[in-house]
Amino acid sequence: MWVLLQRTLPVGLRVGRTAPGSQKLGSRGVSHLRGAMRLVQFQAKGSADPPRIGLEEKDGGNVIDLNAFDPSLPRTMRAFLEEGDAAFAVAKRAQESGQHILPRSQVSLLAPITNPDKVICVGLNYADHCMEQNVKIPQEPIIFSKFPSSIVGPYDDIVLPAESKKVDWEAELAFVIGKKGKHIQEPDAMSHVAGFTVAHDVSARDWQLEKNGKQWLLGKTFDTFCPLGPALVTKNSVSDPHNLGIRCKVNGELVQNSNTNQMIFKTEALIAWVSKVVTLYPGDIFLTGTPPGVGVFRKPPVFLKVSAALSGVWVTLVCRES
Repeated sequence: MWVLLQRTLPVGLRVGRTAPGSQKLGSRGVSHLRGAMRLVQFQAKGSADPPRIGLEEKDGGNVIDLNAFDPSLPRTMRAFLEEGDAAFAVAKRAQESGQHILPRSQVSLLAPITNPDKVICVGLNYADHCMEQNVKIPQEPIIFSKFPSSIVGPYDDIVLPAESKKVDWEAELAFVIGKKGKHIQEPDAMSHVAGFTVAHDVSARDWQLEKNGKQWLLGKTFDTFCPLGPALVTKNSVSDPHNLGIRCKVNGELVQNSNTNQMIFKTEALIAWVSKVVTLYPGDIFLTGTPPGVGVFRKPPVFLKVSAALSGVWVTLVCRES
């Protein structure tokens, strides 16, 4: 059973509110370039109906129901991306039509991708995060994964597992694959990206660093340990994904404050590296690493507790599994 908690804060600071000189991600953020779209998965509030695909008119704005505009469209984002350019063309027509607009108060946003083939994560990928640990800059990407079952929506609670006492935060920029490929070269890599979103790589540090032979997987993949969204922002909305502010607050305190220009391995390099080994499919998610400020390296260490309000892309409250 979950402990029920009341939300007490407005929607939190978006990953992408920035320092001067850097681009922002979000409506207070994403640049309004031609063809820009904010794709979402949603349900009618209080409904148990299957998810639908929509477009946010703006960050926090009303939602265009793409399945109502064209009932032949898939109802999951992964299937939508598999349709390729044809699906995006329908979405663009819907965006321009002014039809089938649902008030935001009537919808609940889910994670933009809920059933990916892979959730690919990158460790030690921010230079300033390496500095806070006093470790060397990696010469090659450090790749691990989370199981897709860890994904929850942007406003869902994080459930503290009874098995862990050291649950930590990691705000991250994520990107989503839009086109299948293997052995992708860096100059072609961005053509395989559908867009960008934000994620939290919630981490049980005791399971990551003390158990399971110190392999990271189990510590990273408890249920609810991958809050994602709210929107998949198409890549043409972001002129430079490697110059975005990235911040996280816990209980109103700013705990992470950096910029994606600190990434060691950029989007193109990560795609080229991973696709040497595995085929990438539409809907695959890359979490690109976290900046400094995580709890485990604070003195003394600080970990999430029940009722903590975690705001990065959203406000997420923490509850206990019992």
